[in-house]
Amino acid sequence: MEQKETNEQKLHKIANELLQTEKAYVARLNLLDHVFLAKLMEEAGKGTFPVEVVKNIFSNISSINAFHSQFLLPDLEKRMGEWESTPRIGDILQKLTPFLKMYAEYVKNFDKAMELLKQWTDRSPQFKAIIQEIQKQEMCGSLTLQHHMLEPVQRVPRYEMLLKDYLKKLPQEHMDRRDAEKSLEIIATAATHSNTAIRKNENLKKLLEIYEMLGEEEDIVNASNELIKEGHILKLAARNTSAMDRYLFLFNNMLLYCVPKFSLVGQKFTVRTRIGIDGMKVTETYNDDYLHTFQVSGKERTLELSSLSSRHSLTETIEIFLQKNETFKTASKEAEEVSVSSASPLGKRAPRWIRDNEVTMCMKCREPFNALTRRRHHCRACGYVVCWKCSDNKAPLEYDGNKINKVCRDCYSVLTGHTDSEEKDGKKKGILEIEAAQFSGSSIMCGFLQYCEKNKPWQKVWCVIPQKEALVLYLYGAPQDVKAQCTIPLLGYSVDDAARTADPPASFRLSQSKSVHSFAAESEDLKQRWLRVVRVAVTGEVPDTPPPGDAHVLESSQEPSSESL
Repeated sequence: MEQKETNEQKLHKIANELLQTEKAYVARLNLLDHVFLAKLMEEAGKGTFPVEVVKNIFSNISSINAFHSQFLLPDLEKRMGEWESTPRIGDILQKLTPFLKMYAEYVKNFDKAMELLKQWTDRSPQFKAIIQEIQKQEMCGSLTLQHHMLEPVQRVPRYEMLLKDYLKKLPQEHMDRRDAEKSLEIIATAATHSNTAIRKNENLKKLLEIYEMLGEEEDIVNASNELIKEGHILKLAARNTSAMDRYLFLFNNMLLYCVPKFSLVGQKFTVRTRIGIDGMKVTETYNDDYLHTFQVSGKERTLELSSLSSRHSLTETIEIFLQKNETFKTASKEAEEVSVSSASPLGKRAPRWIRDNEVTMCMKCREPFNALTRRRHHCRACGYVVCWKCSDNKAPLEYDGNKINKVCRDCYSVLTGHTDSEEKDGKKKGILEIEAAQFSGSSIMCGFLQYCEKNKPWQKVWCVIPQKEALVLYLYGAPQDVKAQCTIPLLGYSVDDAARTADPPASFRLSQSKSVHSFAAESEDLKQRWLRVVRVAVTGEVPDTPPPGDAHVLESSQEPSSESL
């Protein structure tokens, strides 16, 4: 008997909560209908702004208000007054819930209403002033019009939650059970549409927050925009080995590359570049000084980045999202077809700038750089590092709004329609004049080693054993050099890895007749990886490509990690 009374008390508590929340909800509806809507319609009648705009913003809020004020609320108040004789609410809801279908129109219009509200708040000072004046009043509770307009969207899911709780406490044989279950079926259908709108609104609220953080300079508040990812990132400099703290906002249609702005209030970031997702490419890169580097290449700009956090991978986020984005798939397919059937899209998209420390010589004339007479310059079309003689040309670049930019001689020839200078001069590449990057991308092994020949000082070199020339070791000054310092045909060499007092740790030697080449790796592990390949190559057999963990050997501190951004 005691349990039955307790259960009845719980049912009464739920029914009373439904009544009290309904009273508060009707007060909110009256505020929207009789204050915001009425005031704006009154001003629109004077011709200050279109009447249709106000109607489209508030949709059928007046009909919703009339239903709750004149039917549902009075019926609930009456029932709670006679609860002792008629302890049920299912019959009321079963009779009135079909009218909740009117919410479909309001929910469907909600995104459009939010857009119109923002547009006319920005466009019309009078429109904005009326809303701000009402929002300052005590009845608004310091909440915005957008917040109040979300209430009808959230109300139907609230009915669903309360009714589910009511049914849990309701005995199976209770006279109200059948009506309550029928009501729940109708409410659940209406709540599905409302929940979708709530999620969209949460996204819209986030877009508004970002809009404010960017100093209201970027027009990103749009129902079609969706924030995918945001966070700090390291931007690698092209001219040196430094890295700068930057912030990225990844949306379904663009990537905002931002500079943090330290401010107590207001704007927190300045947008440096907006890169469209359409045509974007993400590729992994290698860097001596930073882990997890990758290149984001768009039509507007190319960035080389490194993660600050190991919690999530930004590269993975971009790649997965782009794979799912049908627009991107179509654009990629079209781009591939264009690249096959037409000329190179030079100047149509921003290139990746080769870092200064990745080369020791001009990537065009192959002359060594020095601090006085042959300094480094970047071609704005291809991103190569060239000397001043090879960059003494200018041409308009489409990705930069057809502004005149400094370009290398070869790009100038292509962009202006002239014959390629190298073909005109009749030059052919020698065995050493093959770019390191060309080999590194399809190599059996590549990476930095210390190198010494005869009694010369030890120097750091970029070593590559190409797949196409698996029996030759190429030595470059840097990973992007266009000419090798020397090549070592490995066939017939003997390999010696015995420790010698005068040599650095983890060293080994290649010897043939009087020729001796000494190498040293960063660690014993890296040394053994190299030896596994070299010992096969010196016999005249083609070495197997090592597993992914061994393939592109950098330095010991640069071994691939399971952690990523």
